[in-house]
Amino acid sequence: MLPLEGIKVLDVSQIMAGPYCTMVLGDMGAEVIKVEKANGGDDSRQMGPYVNDESTCFAQINRNKKSISLNLKHEQGREIFYRLAREADVIVENYRPGVTQSLAIDYPSIKAINPGIIYCSISGYGQTGPSRHKGGFDLVAQGMSGLMSMTGEKGRRPLKTGVAVYDIGAGITAIYSILAAYIHRQNSGEGQHLDIAIAECGLPWFTWEAAAYFSEGRVPEATGWRHRVSAPYQAMKVRDGFMMLGCANQRTWERFCQDVIARPELMEDERFRTNLDRGRNVEELEAVLEEILVGGDREHWLALCDEAGVPAGPINDFAQAMDDEHYLARGMVQELDHPSMGAMKTLGFPTKFSATPLEIRRPAPLFAQHTDEVLEGFGLGEGERETLRREGVIR
Repeated sequence: MLPLEGIKVLDVSQIMAGPYCTMVLGDMGAEVIKVEKANGGDDSRQMGPYVNDESTCFAQINRNKKSISLNLKHEQGREIFYRLAREADVIVENYRPGVTQSLAIDYPSIKAINPGIIYCSISGYGQTGPSRHKGGFDLVAQGMSGLMSMTGEKGRRPLKTGVAVYDIGAGITAIYSILAAYIHRQNSGEGQHLDIAIAECGLPWFTWEAAAYFSEGRVPEATGWRHRVSAPYQAMKVRDGFMMLGCANQRTWERFCQDVIARPELMEDERFRTNLDRGRNVEELEAVLEEILVGGDREHWLALCDEAGVPAGPINDFAQAMDDEHYLARGMVQELDHPSMGAMKTLGFPTKFSATPLEIRRPAPLFAQHTDEVLEGFGLGEGERETLRREGVIR
């Protein structure tokens, strides 16, 4: 048995934030029905690369779901959606605010037929506020929230992060919010509307930055390869490239000096005596340490750090990460069979449940693959379905 077995989710979202949320709910055992628009479905189906005309982008973020296609602008399409919504526990949508009202599938409309529904709206800027009607994207949120001003090197062009952190962050925020609302409903019987903004979901992550700004008015700047608070906690140059070194506290700094580089005198250097000192003099610290570290290869230093209990690691490219023996041993690369693409690999589950281990029960669906199965499940016969197809209500 999986942890969310028995929970029914309607996924009316597309691209990344919403689909990531519903994929994880599906991984945890929820029955997820993805409701796709009639003219092509989820927009990520048009994103390459492709294998046998199927989008690999879509396939990576939509496993453990069923797909149906409904024309929600058509009255009969909405009636079908209402029938699904009456039996659902959760609805996830990421339309721009106002669209669900125009389609009559907004929270008040659904609450009227299912008072216990947990209705999660993910949008660029949220359902309220002066920017609510703007389209919101991960990259725009990175700029608006200040993240890009902290990323990259000081005085140079602002840089985005390497992955869509706010899209995935919004999905993660939606997951824990939905689960909290579900527990509340178990205790009270009351459903609710969850309003999640991509532009806000990352702000609570700026803990050190908020500490400095709210206490001293200090505006965080880009720190490049260095940490904002701890040192040395950064990328360091070695003979054959770079490695990550994480002396996040005084004890690991002392172990590094004594047992890794054999320079105990650095612990007494006034510039480097405390973490605060090292942070203030990080450029001098970096120059001193790299002069030592370039004398050995990365594997040499990593072995010494490991033996001394000093956190350190390689800087991998994605191919190296996906071939890392630790990730492979932990099941972070999974293999499955897709009906069109055949054998494919996908990312695994970051949480290992001892009693309810997660599993990939089905690959990402083909467009509208389960329309007949789902509609037949609540009584629509073959003749009715064919009529609906001719009228453009379903695919």
